[in-house]
Amino acid sequence: MDYKRLENLAMNDNGFIFDPNTGYSYTSNSTGIYILKLLAAGLEKESIRAQLIAEYEVNEDNFNSDFEHFTLMLEALDLVSF
Repeated sequence: MDYKRLENLAMNDNGFIFDPNTGYSYTSNSTGIYILKLLAAGLEKESIRAQLIAEYEVNEDNFNSDFEHFTLMLEALDLVSF
């Protein structure tokens, strides 16, 4: 999966996301912002999984399901590509 477009997003800790390439803006919760920043920094799914499991009370099955759903939403918004 190509996360290069995420590097250009402007994000703040209040959940605001701005894509300067398209002019579109989005909102997310703090966990989504955290994941976006990790993806933009080039971290792979396994590294993100380890960080989220350590930071939050989430089991591996829930993480896998939620991460898959989140990345599919990013793809639908044309922010990432397979």
